[in-house]
Amino acid sequence: MIPQIRKILYATDLSKNSGFAFLYATDLAQRHESKIVILHAIEPLPPIVRFYGSLDEESKYYHIEKNLDTQVIKNQIQGFCQKVDQEIRACSQLVSSILVRVGHPVEEILNASEEEDCDVIVLGSHGKGFLKQTFLGSVSRSVLDRTRKPVFIVPLPLEAFNIEGLGM
Repeated sequence: MIPQIRKILYATDLSKNSGFAFLYATDLAQRHESKIVILHAIEPLPPIVRFYGSLDEESKYYHIEKNLDTQVIKNQIQGFCQKVDQEIRACSQLVSSILVRVGHPVEEILNASEEEDCDVIVLGSHGKGFLKQTFLGSVSRSVLDRTRKPVFIVPLPLEAFNIEGLGM
């Protein structure tokens, strides 16, 4: 028997492709009468920048960045939901919380999926190509390799897809 999907972790980097993946997260949430937890990870400052700055300045930077990113996500959800509300009723009500964390995206996605007790992870894939993925790795690939939860990796469609909101 397939476990029930009660909570979905949708991780976004606010790119066009992650916005396209939000369509899948909302559809999945509506079909399973579940909630969506949105996560955005802010990459930590490089050590050299942290070395020349003070801890107080770094703390202020992250605080401002978190507030800005949270507001951007909220605004994009509203815009996105207004455009797709004909198809996905009560789109904004599907979102239970928005998390903005400082850390490496893969670690933050894995930690949030456990802490929030999510049943499924939804990610967009940039599809940067074989060589870049081989040498640099990718967030979606690393999450897929390291989690025991189902992961939906949504590639950007070939045709132009234009929806405002969540990076689109």
